[in-house]
Amino acid sequence: MSIIFKSYPFIKKLLFSVDAEKTHIYVLKNLQKLSYCKFFRNLMLSNFIKKPTKIMGLNFKNPVGLAAGMDKNAEYIDSLSLLGFGFIEVGTVTPLPQSGNTKPRLFRIEKDNAIVNKMGFNNLGIDIFLQNIKNNIWQKNGGILGINIGKNAITPISQAIDDYIICMNKIYNYADYITVNISSPNTKDLRSLQNIDLLDLFLSKISDNKHLLSDKYGRYVPIAIKIAPDLSDENIKDICKLLIKHKIDGIIATNTTSQLHLSDHLPKFVNEGGLSGQPLFKRSTQVISIIKEIVEDNISIIGSGGIMTKYDALEKINNGADAIQLYTGIIYKGPNLINDCIKVFH
Repeated sequence: MSIIFKSYPFIKKLLFSVDAEKTHIYVLKNLQKLSYCKFFRNLMLSNFIKKPTKIMGLNFKNPVGLAAGMDKNAEYIDSLSLLGFGFIEVGTVTPLPQSGNTKPRLFRIEKDNAIVNKMGFNNLGIDIFLQNIKNNIWQKNGGILGINIGKNAITPISQAIDDYIICMNKIYNYADYITVNISSPNTKDLRSLQNIDLLDLFLSKISDNKHLLSDKYGRYVPIAIKIAPDLSDENIKDICKLLIKHKIDGIIATNTTSQLHLSDHLPKFVNEGGLSGQPLFKRSTQVISIIKEIVEDNISIIGSGGIMTKYDALEKINNGADAIQLYTGIIYKGPNLINDCIKVFH
């Protein structure tokens, strides 16, 4: 284990003394600088654990991935890959650049090992995103890259499908898989796309476009749908039936929750956004179990939400997850959590 991993508790104290969003950017930029050092790269790569897994028809180096949101503009793919992920998901990206919601919009709740974000799909837009994607070495070396797509805030929900189609068309030939994000609580009305009637038509258009692009480029790129944890059990089951109907390849369970009361130590000034971390774990794991009951082995399940220990990862697996994604857990527990989680997969 590298000294970087061992020293994380000390580093964390320093990082947590600064505004959360500024820290996020600072860490990514400095990790990128370190990644240029051959000694550092070799040190980190020596810790990499291979546990080949086939998910959505793709060969993952291991089944522990990075969730979307850490690298919104695909600027840090190669440096993040050094942490030991088996797959990396970048984005959420939208057709046009947008600044997102007003700051402050990222809050740590340390006593709960949680974060509330109300970012609002802030990103540089699909064209700059694509330029960044083209420069990555991770994929050239066999790494799996997922691209998470969304709609612009200015796009009416009735025209949301247009934004997703624009993104699909532009990134299809650069993605190993595409995640359709219809579950962020920070874009107005976005979650209404999970309404069964709307979703049926929406998925039909996504699926039709996937087949057109597959024929055009001569390669099949799997599609995953990322859902919210705040849906009713029956709604989740209905969504799963639609995913099977439209031959969707994967489901990511789950996004953040808008149920902020799940945090016992929520500051009074934080009254909106998406809650991630430990308070999300129980419900997101229940959702995996519900999904597995319906989809069985027809759709791959990627579990995400509140994983803080290897035992949390194991519980996701035991409830039906084929792979997991980390984000908030890394912030609180450090990068060693990645290898800890890999080891619990059979």
